[in-house]
Amino acid sequence: MKEEILQLENRALRELETIRDPSELEKFRVTYLGKKGRITSIMRKLGDVPPEERPELGRLANLVKKKITDRFEGVRNEVGALKVQPLEFEDVTLPGREPCLGHLHPITQVIEEVCRIFRRMGFRVVEGPDVELDYYNFEALNIPKDHPARDMQDTFYVSGSVVLRTHTSPIQVRVMEAQKPPVSIIAPGKVYRRDSDVSHTPMFHQVEGLLVDEGVSFGDLKGTLTSFVHQMFGRDTELRFRPSFFPFTEPSAEVDIRCVICGGGGCRTCSFSGWLEILGSGMVDPEVYRYVGYDPEVYSGFAFGLGVERIAMLKYGIDDIQLFFKNDMRFLRQF
Repeated sequence: MKEEILQLENRALRELETIRDPSELEKFRVTYLGKKGRITSIMRKLGDVPPEERPELGRLANLVKKKITDRFEGVRNEVGALKVQPLEFEDVTLPGREPCLGHLHPITQVIEEVCRIFRRMGFRVVEGPDVELDYYNFEALNIPKDHPARDMQDTFYVSGSVVLRTHTSPIQVRVMEAQKPPVSIIAPGKVYRRDSDVSHTPMFHQVEGLLVDEGVSFGDLKGTLTSFVHQMFGRDTELRFRPSFFPFTEPSAEVDIRCVICGGGGCRTCSFSGWLEILGSGMVDPEVYRYVGYDPEVYSGFAFGLGVERIAMLKYGIDDIQLFFKNDMRFLRQF
């Protein structure tokens, strides 16, 4: 047994002296040091030798194993060093590595474009709080407590009187409280509703619009929104005004645009209707004026709220709203 151990040592060390290739070195490791290698086989045979010889042979086997392992590590370092070839020179004339620059998120790009269009029409950009009082989010917009219209929006309640705003419409009331007519504002911002699928997310973006003055008509509303759609999507864009209901406008209308994903043929994004709603609108209900001290016999106006994600989906041909929030660089680099 002792002779077998010494022969194994000599053979292994001789083989290591000739190895200069990583693949050959890996074969050596499996043959001698692996779980089923020759050194492991020797160790297992120690159980068959007489008990009085076992301690000496065990010490010898462990010593040989250490010698082979240490030499193996040394050869592995030498082989690794041979693969690293230092550069003979540095070419200082090569162009530098261009840094990767970030850019605006597609949602931000659309918000800025929407604001530019309405600024050209004379609207002023304002902002309001994301965490809103129930009074501004509902009551001052003609939606009192226990009103069935509250069921139209799945609301995140912070407390009994505080909510995450479900629309940007509360800014209408805040602005009208602070100034007398004429008023012409747009208010971009985040809104929150308990809803999530390919065309809805719990947090999304709206741009609220409000114009109040003497003699404002529904024709002014249609002209303003038609001009916006044509500036955003092109003059050939087909749109329609569809009667609807909102507690704070009367009469009310939703504006649909022909689905650019399917060309009007029907797809899951437009619920196979060929149209995709992009905003709600209407003439401001006289009841809202009474909350802010405006005389409804003197002043009239219109309001609208458009979904930024819907606009972006149509503009860029995107069929899943959740792509805007997944931060997939392959998607974002396209914008």
